[in-house]
Amino acid sequence: MNTRLHYLGGAARNGEPVQKLAVLTCIDARIDISALLGLRPGDAHVIRNLGGRATDDARRALAVSQAAMGTREVMVIHHTDCAMGRFRQAELAERIAAASGYRFDDKLGCFEDPIAAIVEDVERLRIDIHLAHRDKIRGFMYDLSASTVTEIPVPT
Repeated sequence: MNTRLHYLGGAARNGEPVQKLAVLTCIDARIDISALLGLRPGDAHVIRNLGGRATDDARRALAVSQAAMGTREVMVIHHTDCAMGRFRQAELAERIAAASGYRFDDKLGCFEDPIAAIVEDVERLRIDIHLAHRDKIRGFMYDLSASTVTEIPVPT
């Protein structure tokens, strides 16, 4: 038996996070979510995408995480200096088209106001009928330069 899996315990070996936590965050390589939150392997599901946005794909992943793997709480963590806030949709679409040689029309989730983006994503998750546990969905901003995490209040 793999000693690492033995260390994790039965729940983690089955894909069930020990902390019953799912984290939705950005793909940015500067974010070490495990170190930031003090997580160990097997503690939480971590779903990463551009900007940590509550896209259809992220919502599907969270629905499976809750329904099949027992998570009960969701943290949406965005960060300062995010490319999705620095670039506009049209600019990124042009860059992708230039690099690939093909027109790019997919929505990327760019935003102008980072706090409003967190609120929007938390609200989108809270109304998602496919999420079994919507009562513990909270939003946070990670300040890269200060290495601090601040909860962003989102009224229920």
